[in-house]
Amino acid sequence: MSDSVADRSLASRLRLAVVRLNRRLRAQRTSEDLSLTQISALSTLHKCGAMTPGKLAAKEGVQPPSMTRVIAALDEAGYVERTPHPTDGRQAIVSISGKGLEYVRATISAREAWLDERLAELSGEEREVLGRAAEIIDRMAGHG
Repeated sequence: MSDSVADRSLASRLRLAVVRLNRRLRAQRTSEDLSLTQISALSTLHKCGAMTPGKLAAKEGVQPPSMTRVIAALDEAGYVERTPHPTDGRQAIVSISGKGLEYVRATISAREAWLDERLAELSGEEREVLGRAAEIIDRMAGHG
């Protein structure tokens, strides 16, 4: 097998493995009361801090009207808070609330617990390989 064919095969296998693992991790939730879109928006607010609905929509890759509906549902449930923009009266600033922070932390904990269980099933050598792979994937993603 030529190097380019092997590289394409590796790229395909890696992409599928990452997608499948991500799907399994996203399924590890503490409750079913929020949609994946709502959880993603909350996670972005947790990671990036307070922002306008337009900026949140851009970060999430959705249209502003869709994000407006997501924010409204999260606000109604008490997961986010909206405050007036300090310089633009037409805008609001959205931030994660205490309840939203608790939800995100519980979800992260559930996902990490599930992953810890899967990792415990592996040999020490397999965990070592995954540790090196995590560093490489982080570097590929521009975080290392």
